[in-house]
Amino acid sequence: MRILGIDPGYAIIGFGIVDYQGMDFRPVEYGSILTEAEMPFGDRLKQIYDDMCFLLDRYQPQVMSVEKLYFNTNKTTGIKVAEARGVILLTCAQRGIPVCEYTPLQVKSAVVGYGKAEKHQVMEMTRRILHLEEVPKPDDTADALALAICHGHSAPPDY
Repeated sequence: MRILGIDPGYAIIGFGIVDYQGMDFRPVEYGSILTEAEMPFGDRLKQIYDDMCFLLDRYQPQVMSVEKLYFNTNKTTGIKVAEARGVILLTCAQRGIPVCEYTPLQVKSAVVGYGKAEKHQVMEMTRRILHLEEVPKPDDTADALALAICHGHSAPPDY
């Protein structure tokens, strides 16, 4: 199964594509979509859309794993992230790619085995599970790979 993990945002969108078979994960591609702060917000959303279309068309994931959105104290930022997340979900819907959402607690439990794990523990386990020499940067990329791993460990066998 090919899984696309996405850590949503509007300035930095982390992505990680892994192949999962049995209990083995193999990284296919990972990185981040970056938008410039000076760009009008609508242009940033268009760039996210275009880059997501490119990723989906090139790598043909069978499912997308994305972090559930939660609002912290900055609601303005949360609204912009929600708008960008909507664009990301749209690209999958247009291609018939199912989307599974996971909370940070679920990701930590699936990757580390402990729902209250620290961020550095999740990043290190992600590196180990994928047999990478270093933890991917920026953090959004490592988070996206952890989301892909979470789906592999959490999804029903036929998903």
